[in-house]
Amino acid sequence: MDAKIKWVANGKRGQAKADLTFLSPSEIGKVKKFHESFPEYKPTPLADLGQLAKHIGVAGLYVKDESYRFGLNAFKVLGGSFAMARYLAEKLGKDISELSYAELTSSETRKALGEITFATATDGNHGRGVAWTANRLKQKSVIYMPKGSSQTRLKNIQAEGADASITDLNYDDAVRLITERAKKNGWVVVQDTAWEGYEDIPAWIMQGYGTMAAEALTQLQEIQVKKPTHIFIQAGVGSLAGAVQGYFAAAFGEEQPKVVIVESDQADCMYKSGLANDGKPHAVGGDMVTIMAGLACGEANIIGWNILRDYSEAFVSCPDWVAANGMRILGNPLSKDKQVVSGESGAVTTGLVVELMTNPALKDLKDRLGLNEQSRILVFSTEGDTDPAKYRSITWQGECPAPKE
Repeated sequence: MDAKIKWVANGKRGQAKADLTFLSPSEIGKVKKFHESFPEYKPTPLADLGQLAKHIGVAGLYVKDESYRFGLNAFKVLGGSFAMARYLAEKLGKDISELSYAELTSSETRKALGEITFATATDGNHGRGVAWTANRLKQKSVIYMPKGSSQTRLKNIQAEGADASITDLNYDDAVRLITERAKKNGWVVVQDTAWEGYEDIPAWIMQGYGTMAAEALTQLQEIQVKKPTHIFIQAGVGSLAGAVQGYFAAAFGEEQPKVVIVESDQADCMYKSGLANDGKPHAVGGDMVTIMAGLACGEANIIGWNILRDYSEAFVSCPDWVAANGMRILGNPLSKDKQVVSGESGAVTTGLVVELMTNPALKDLKDRLGLNEQSRILVFSTEGDTDPAKYRSITWQGECPAPKE
């Protein structure tokens, strides 16, 4: 396994302009209003890591900490809950703006809708969000997980009442299996990857993720940061990355922050697509064995890919040690900085930012992105310790150490 960080500049940036209307601040404002109707809703914190920023030579490093999201320890519930609500609103013949969380979860709504089964494939966080939402909607859920998935994450999904199991397939094949069985059984697929003929629900999921981006921008502006100069955002299928990129591009136009897409080197379909430089998404197959389980997806969401192709600066492929370093850095903060408990998929962007600013071998990418003492960088820690045993193995016992020079 190659221990080096690999990157490619986005050669297609600016050659086309994917439609960002559905991710505009006005549209995401409506999504956020829906999420605000949840009794558990609070904006997740934005950690201002001023000491770490000073240490690595930038003006600011801000971490959106999604371990606080609805008590589920990850951001994914934002997408699944909004998409499921949009689906039910359409089934009821209403606009989502007419339906609050309380109305959607009422017995009257359940009777009007009848029995619905929501289905998805997941490494854990998305499935838990779907199961959590289905449970509150008084509906059923069926969840398939790829081989190698965490037993802890499986039990967390089952605790929400889902019919959940681990398959012997990789993530993309698990998606195909759940889609096939959903068609046969009349289930509603809630998947954050899109393909031809299946685009509405993935787009709604991306809109759901927009709540997190909108919160982050508001929080930055509250501390007198008009906008970040750079955003590093992780990608699996690209739904989250596309949502964040699309929201900030829609909000700031030509003055948008420079956005860098970060992947596991075992599932780097965006990086491979950037290398091909033909404007098309390119898939990665195989088992995709990585500690970054949430990013172990080899086939791009076509909606997300189009946005990343048209607006992002670069694609970066990271070995596991980058994520492990990020977990240790966030979990052991410098004096006065806040601790962030970040899981494997949540910490890779922080690990990369620190490496970029301190490793001379990455100077070309650092210079290409214009990273310097004026830079204000936003990253998203998308999950907490969703697998506590794995978190301890990495942070306490030193699993996945950085390679020696």
